[in-house]
Amino acid sequence: MTYLILGLIIFLGTHSVRIYAESWRARTIARVGDKGWKAVYGLMSIAGFVLLVWGFGQARAAAPVVLYAPPVFMRHIAALLVLISFVLLAAAYVPGNHIKAAIGHPMVAAVKLWAFAHLLANGRLAGVILFGAFLVWAVVDFIVARKRDRAAGTRYPAGSGARTAVTVVAGVVAWVVFAFWAHRWLIGVAPFA
Repeated sequence: MTYLILGLIIFLGTHSVRIYAESWRARTIARVGDKGWKAVYGLMSIAGFVLLVWGFGQARAAAPVVLYAPPVFMRHIAALLVLISFVLLAAAYVPGNHIKAAIGHPMVAAVKLWAFAHLLANGRLAGVILFGAFLVWAVVDFIVARKRDRAAGTRYPAGSGARTAVTVVAGVVAWVVFAFWAHRWLIGVAPFA
């Protein structure tokens, strides 16, 4: 559990610099340059991610502590919410879609929904720590990002129907691949088994 928590601190801490230390971030980028910042940011993110994945795997392999036992139907609700989160994730990368125009930060919204969905379907301590930490981070990050947008007067360009359709299709296809094949291969859990 120690590596999971350490990984979460490093990974989410790195991703929280804009939330809590925007002026320090700007000063550091001015001092070391954009490439230097991205290099350190990337290395810290990778290190944190590796630690949290390893720590989560170790915690799952150990005798699990069950905090609650979700009913089976929660897996289906979680699958639907994760499908929506994949569409939101696609919206972060497909330019000119209505979803990005409406939400502004669809990737963070995707993380929120993904984490919440996994909390509905997982009642083991390691899962609650992992998904709960991501949910708290995403809620705070989304609030801060929207506040920053309002303060700066940021407006996201209106999207087109065609690009929104591409976004939805891309999200659904990615979800199908992940839900029916990659989730079991990468995580060792088959969502629909």
